[in-house]
Amino acid sequence: MSEPKELSPSFEPTEQNSQGDLPEGWLQVQSMDLDAQGVARKPDGKVVFIDGALPFELVTANTHRKKNNWEQASLVAIHRESSQRVRPGCPHFGLHAGACGGCKMQHLHIGAQVAVKQRVLEDNLWHLGKVKAQTVLRPIEGPAWGYRYRARLSVRHVIKKGKVLIGFHERKSRYVADMAQCPVLPPHVDAMLMPLRALIAGMDARDTCPQIELACGDTVTALVLRHLEPLSAGDIAQLRAFAAQHHVQWWLQPKGPDTVKLLDEGGEQLSYALPDFGITMPFKPTDFTQVNPHINRVLVSRALRLLDVQPHERVIDWFCGLGNFTLPLATQAREVLGIEGSEALVARSRENYALNQAVAHDHKALAATNFVARNLFEMTPEMLVADGAADKWLVDPPREGAFALAKALADIEQSRIGAEGAGPLPAGAEGWTPPKRIVYVSCNPATLARDAGLLVHLGGYRCTAAGMVNMFPHTAHVESMAVFERD
Repeated sequence: MSEPKELSPSFEPTEQNSQGDLPEGWLQVQSMDLDAQGVARKPDGKVVFIDGALPFELVTANTHRKKNNWEQASLVAIHRESSQRVRPGCPHFGLHAGACGGCKMQHLHIGAQVAVKQRVLEDNLWHLGKVKAQTVLRPIEGPAWGYRYRARLSVRHVIKKGKVLIGFHERKSRYVADMAQCPVLPPHVDAMLMPLRALIAGMDARDTCPQIELACGDTVTALVLRHLEPLSAGDIAQLRAFAAQHHVQWWLQPKGPDTVKLLDEGGEQLSYALPDFGITMPFKPTDFTQVNPHINRVLVSRALRLLDVQPHERVIDWFCGLGNFTLPLATQAREVLGIEGSEALVARSRENYALNQAVAHDHKALAATNFVARNLFEMTPEMLVADGAADKWLVDPPREGAFALAKALADIEQSRIGAEGAGPLPAGAEGWTPPKRIVYVSCNPATLARDAGLLVHLGGYRCTAAGMVNMFPHTAHVESMAVFERD
């Protein structure tokens, strides 16, 4: 396990008790880290990370791991409870043996969760990138329960227990939690957990089906069954009966993701809508889509509002995926270029563009849009210039961030101003102009901060706004958005 990281306090205790004034063994929790552990200090200054403790609280804890500069401990007793502590909404959440590890913050009020994540974003921007946003955007929030339309559920036939388990792993364990319910899943999927367990338990393949992947569209619920051996005719019949009873669509995955196929062809297509733009996005259950469709709709709308695309402008959508941002951009811009590393996703993007263009007679036709497959982690200034100038950029990378892209842009700027140590301008860069505005959507505040540092300190941009997006309530996952403008 990696070393815990202490963050700046997300809450300041209202009573400034010095540690020396507390009874022996008591600790005052000062902040919370990204693993939802309370952070306290011993009288000698040593940091203690406490599972289950919240800022404001006075606690005693049992240390179970010691290092020179820090300790890890579990909560034993709360002597002063935080006003932000709430009753968890799921019986499987907690510190008890067998507790589910899918959520980490159910004991913290949802508003306080948002405050913690906003502070994490601001701290990362400043401490890692030396960047401070001129404006803090209002957090994007949505339903706290029933939001998780994508999930990878582990399946285990536990012979000693005489039952099949389906769900997330236990806290800090490789074992599957014994979950009878999961309120972060959509209600109809939550209600399906126990019937799914009974289904797998009655199949011949109960020992060779390690995973079920969930993908919900607006009207279709798809379940992808990973099976290590061919399914018997009896098992296929049981899957069909379950599909009819629970209104789900079974997909089978005998090997890698490219082997996924529908159990029975026909039926309604898996898709989600972006109604603000008149866009419908078909997808396959193994394609990347956002976990939380409620937040995604707001996220796309805010990103495009911040980008403020005009009808005469050319826009590039980097890491475009299925076209989640690209197609809405095509309703506003003169021309759009979507660039993505996966050939399969580029093909799907083209299909989605053609589908939406075909029904555009009811509203404005989509702008000329091209999709290109390219490894964006190997971007160079020469490649950037070859893609042509664009007025605006939308950047939505995976957790690794967009370092090569930001560095290529910064390198061109450094060459242009003749900075010490800068290389020559790449061919064709004389007439190339950098985008005047960039909206960067991030699922990792650390890599956003790193890339923001390049854009601000070497690329000639200001960070005009930044804010968090609570895509994953009750978890420590921080999604965010930042806006950069040319000086």
